Amino acid sequence: MHGLPAAELGEPVERNRLDTGPDNLVVAAQAVGVTDPRVLEVIRCTPRAAFVPTAYVTRAYDDAPIPIPHRQVTTQPSLSAAIIAALGLTGAEEVFEVGTGYGYQTALLARLAARVVSMDIWPDLAEQARRNLAAQGIGNVVVLTGDGTEGAPDLAPFDAIVVSAAYPSVPSPLAAQLRTGGRLVQPVGPGGGEDVVLYQKEQDGLRRMRVVTAASFVRLHGRHGFPLPEP
Repeated sequence: MHGLPAAELGEPVERNRLDTGPDNLVVAAQAVGVTDPRVLEVIRCTPRAAFVPTAYVTRAYDDAPIPIPHRQVTTQPSLSAAIIAALGLTGAEEVFEVGTGYGYQTALLARLAARVVSMDIWPDLAEQARRNLAAQGIGNVVVLTGDGTEGAPDLAPFDAIVVSAAYPSVPSPLAAQLRTGGRLVQPVGPGGGEDVVLYQKEQDGLRRMRVVTAASFVRLHGRHGFPLPEP
């Protein structure tokens, strides 16, 4: 998941900011250049407060990462919006997501695609995301626990792939599981400061299309990423 280490985000605030609501996140998405009306609408109708730890509900509509277990953080909403907009989803796609977290970005993808397969390395995060998504009536998502760098070969190929952690190159299984013509977005770098890059799958492999934005992500762990963290 994207963002600064949880220790740098401070303690939960006491004052209630829920009155800002999802419209605050719509404005934040527009401020970073997101214009796709479908993306903006799903941000408006998806309550981020339902996808953050209880202690941070009052910060749900701040455009900022929020700490979750295992020293992970959620992706900043405006960054999720920019990434999702870059995929150009039409509603018919099968999407693979690496890094489920608490499921907010997963929910946005699910409301823009036919189906989302999302994988998280941490079983408790995957289970919490399942509960959060079910509570919102989002049923076109399969949440798995495992090594996201291996993809989900039994459910491939995919029309779009989102990788929510950083590595200097795209893991080869993910490139292989993307349909020709499909798009993949990944932060490319060592973790802590990288370019979020949009790729397109062509007959001879991935073609780098453009840099979506610069951002700071945690490292991508797995067989085709950085070494797995200690249990």
